Amino acid sequence: MNPTRSLSRRTFLHGLGTSMALPLLDAMAPVRGLAASGASDPVRMAFMFVPNGMHMPDWTPTREGSHFELPKILKTMEPIKRDITVLSGLTNDKGRGNGDGPGDHARSAGVFLTGVQPLKSEGAEIRAGISADQVAAQAIGQQTKFASLELGTEKGRQSGKCDSGYACSYSNNISWRDSTTPMTKETNPRLVFERLFGSDNEAEKSESSARRKRFQNSILDFVLEDAKRLSSKVGSKDRGKLDEYMNAVREIELRLERAEKDANERPEYLADYDRPEGIPSSYEDHIRLMGDMMVLAFQTDMTRVATFMLANEGSNKSYRFIGVNEGHHSLSHHGSDPKKLRKISNINEFHAKQVSYILQRLKSIPEGNGSLLDNCMIVYGAGISDGNRHNNENLPVIMAGKAGGAIKPGRHIRYSSETPMSNLYLSMLDQMGVKENRFGDSTGRLTGLFS
Repeated sequence: MNPTRSLSRRTFLHGLGTSMALPLLDAMAPVRGLAASGASDPVRMAFMFVPNGMHMPDWTPTREGSHFELPKILKTMEPIKRDITVLSGLTNDKGRGNGDGPGDHARSAGVFLTGVQPLKSEGAEIRAGISADQVAAQAIGQQTKFASLELGTEKGRQSGKCDSGYACSYSNNISWRDSTTPMTKETNPRLVFERLFGSDNEAEKSESSARRKRFQNSILDFVLEDAKRLSSKVGSKDRGKLDEYMNAVREIELRLERAEKDANERPEYLADYDRPEGIPSSYEDHIRLMGDMMVLAFQTDMTRVATFMLANEGSNKSYRFIGVNEGHHSLSHHGSDPKKLRKISNINEFHAKQVSYILQRLKSIPEGNGSLLDNCMIVYGAGISDGNRHNNENLPVIMAGKAGGAIKPGRHIRYSSETPMSNLYLSMLDQMGVKENRFGDSTGRLTGLFS
């Protein structure tokens, strides 16, 4: 049979309780007009957040421009050095007290993607602002199965007091649908997997899940016939892409199964918080599984917008597996103690290593004339600079990807003092085809990053 070139970008493989989106194939019509760069592939955006600030001397390159060396914390990103841009000097002024007193941790998360001063309240009344990811999701989300994807590793409370008179909603969320509605993140990798690959028929989805658990089936078993029919309609290159994609899905499924088995056999997990059923016992595995599913969601165009909190703001998780027994938040109040600073730097390096893994996964997937990472804008950073000072200027921020060709990465760019972080988000929205005059406390678009 001659290969067809008329497959829809919205082609799915269907089976009992299963609906699998596909990666971009040559047989699919080009996606047009979705990125400001004019590229045929859509641009995706994601925001990855870590708590409690950073040890800035081990984060910040000493030289600007393209001839910079990665410092200790970022050394693990060496394989993708030419795919990232380190941004220094950006500020979230609305994360400062500005007359509201203490509560820097809650404010730093509440303002991270909104650019709006959170209302100091620990009751039912909460108010921040719509976040940059949700501005994009509301504008372009109808083009994908999911308008956005919110991920995390610590669920956290959505009510009650978490930080100096601030509701827990601020510390535990960075994505806000509107000024009073945080987008609750999913922390269970199994539930994310089922959401991505399950059908809309809840009864069939439950039956499929039960069969897989009982008979040790793979989710791929339910779409096998559909996959065979599709393979007969496409060329050899696309068949290779399909095989690689199905293998990647199966690998994640097997890792989920191993993680769940290991978690059941090691109920002690991290003693810092209760482990819900299905959460991996290894924090590293947890982060990477969630990251891999974000990658799959971007690869299959199930969404173009995602947020990922590697931990909640103010998290006091310990990192015994890297030799740090103290809680992260407690250590961040280091008082310039060299031993504490080394431990903070090691925690920061651990997080950067996990982000580097996710970015390398994105880079490993071909798309168009480059890679999936080339068609992404991935912001990684914290809402506080130094955890001891709780300062909100000169935030640790990295941009990964090329935004479909609009960014020339592999640089360290230093911006003038008090340049709003919101300027970056306003410029990112442009690349998503979302034109806004202002965002948060922006004063204009960010210069020097986008062409």
